[in-house]
Amino acid sequence: MNTLYHTICGSPLGPILLIGTATHLRGLYFVGQKRQPPVPLESIASEAPFSQVRQQLDEYFKGSPAGFDVSLEFAGTPFQQSVWRALQTIPRGETITYARLAQRIGKPTATRAVALANACNRLSIIVPCHRVIGANGSLTGYAGGLERKSRLLALEARSIGE
Repeated sequence: MNTLYHTICGSPLGPILLIGTATHLRGLYFVGQKRQPPVPLESIASEAPFSQVRQQLDEYFKGSPAGFDVSLEFAGTPFQQSVWRALQTIPRGETITYARLAQRIGKPTATRAVALANACNRLSIIVPCHRVIGANGSLTGYAGGLERKSRLLALEARSIGE
């Protein structure tokens, strides 16, 4: 079994909890967000395994247009994983509705299931669930809070406009 590690890093939107192995990121959560699991008891507190993701998060929050290049470990059903992979195809600075995301994965009647899978995303920011909006264009359902969702979208809009 792979050793689990965790650390907390700062961000302009509050502290972020990172959980993963020496090679793969398993979780990225704003501390205190909805559905944040407890830090695994068997995990070791260490910044070392997360140096790459921390650097990329710093660049992201500075407005760098470069994407993330981090090895991820998805833990979920095949359906959830299809949603999470589709989220990664949404370009920075763009948004998509839950219904359109359902169509994109070939399940046009699964809007609610897509929304639930989106809510179960364990890799916030890197798997950009914040880019999914309601059918009427409103900001809806972000475990990190709608204020953070709004700020992430504004940050991305600024970074592509420069």
